[in-house]
Amino acid sequence: MQNLKQRKPDIGYIPTESEQVNAALALAKIASDDIVYDLGCGDGRVVIAAARQYGARGVGIDIDGERIREAQENSEKAGVCDRVQFRQADLFECDFSEATVVFLYLLPHLNLKLRPKLFNQLKSGTRIVSHDFDMGDWKAAAKVDLLFPEECTLYYWVISEGARG
Repeated sequence: MQNLKQRKPDIGYIPTESEQVNAALALAKIASDDIVYDLGCGDGRVVIAAARQYGARGVGIDIDGERIREAQENSEKAGVCDRVQFRQADLFECDFSEATVVFLYLLPHLNLKLRPKLFNQLKSGTRIVSHDFDMGDWKAAAKVDLLFPEECTLYYWVISEGARG
């Protein structure tokens, strides 16, 4: 594995607004038995919200050690350390096969690069929500346009045997 301290993040950190997080979690129909993975988790707000609002468990993965420290502090403040964990790692080298929900806020080329790994690792029925970017020719099961607090689009897919690329 490449040294994470030497590897730069593929994209800069842009936080998802809380209203968008709430909409994404609702779109994915989060429940207390879900395991939510946020690939490129930043400050951890997605998995923290899933744990606080729905009782779900969560795992955040980010290559940036500063973001991971911030996410851990935020989970302590939110009182959900027993339900979430954060890992400093390259998401393209991680195993996220236990996920029942995956959240992405990556660029289009990164979604496409990740897509085969999603198909290979995730079980049928796993839900995926992407903030702003689709996955090429894999047609989303749902697409939600939000206008507040800023414009964005949420894309939603469900892994099925027929969808595997």
